[in-house]
Amino acid sequence: MGIARNQHLHPEPVSGLSRRVFLHRGTLSAAAIGLLAGAPALVAGRRAEAAAGQDVRILNTALSAEHEAVAAYQVGAESGLLKKPALDLAVQFQGHHREHADLLAATVKKLGGEPAAEKRRYAFPVDDLRTQEDVLRFAAGLEKGAVGAYLGAVPILGSGELAKAAASILGDEAMHWAVLRYVLGENPVPHAFVS
Repeated sequence: MGIARNQHLHPEPVSGLSRRVFLHRGTLSAAAIGLLAGAPALVAGRRAEAAAGQDVRILNTALSAEHEAVAAYQVGAESGLLKKPALDLAVQFQGHHREHADLLAATVKKLGGEPAAEKRRYAFPVDDLRTQEDVLRFAAGLEKGAVGAYLGAVPILGSGELAKAAASILGDEAMHWAVLRYVLGENPVPHAFVS
């Protein structure tokens, strides 16, 4: 008796199968193949979801930095320490940061995320800002930090289009930093590579 039951557990050779049994088993195999074929798509879907989630986090970090830059330039503009043309430059750069923030927020939404909000307050060293040079050095430091942040973000973004957009913003931040260095009387491009 044990042998008879065990025979049903072992697969029969295909030549010994009836057409009905073969078709039944063939249907199961097709279903199994369908599930297996869907598994890479499911895994790819999960990877894409995880990548989108990572991209949202990266973009929101950049968005937070852009909000901070807008606020910093506002502090500089309202300080009364910036004279023309430095004031005009600060307002122009602030506008660039607003555009960056708008693009980043829209992209985060497109990816299904919630864009990072502006803070009510930022811990700026306002007590240390006593001259135009102080304000410009502070702004240059923020721009240099933004260059480094985007430099770190570009290679880890999940899509070429996002990396391209981040690289474009990185270029703008680098120009801001160079121009501010020039206004401060420093070498605007002291090195061949940005680090």
